[in-house]
Amino acid sequence: MARSFSKKVQGQAFLRCGGKCEKCSANLKVGESEYDHIIPYALTQDSTLENCQVLCIPCHRGVGAKTSDDIKAIAKTKRNWLKHTGAWPKSKAKIQSRGFPKSREPLNAREKRT
Repeated sequence: MARSFSKKVQGQAFLRCGGKCEKCSANLKVGESEYDHIIPYALTQDSTLENCQVLCIPCHRGVGAKTSDDIKAIAKTKRNWLKHTGAWPKSKAKIQSRGFPKSREPLNAREKRT
């Protein structure tokens, strides 16, 4: 499914809102509105009418359009998706091993026995 809303969904959402911003109730003209995902697209991959809201440009692009909780949730979802697909970089931390056990006898002593 595409990240943006289809023309059909956009038309239905504009009719549903009655020509007003769904956040601040400002009057909207055709072409002066933007369509936003209520639940961020990165979390749900959902571009249906139920997840669409019609906003005026200041409400959509303004400060606080996404909360810090939204940003954290989106970042976590991206990290999980990258790890799942194998694209997340592997850790560069070295795992220290205990090494091989040291023998009590020097190597030369073993060779002399045989």
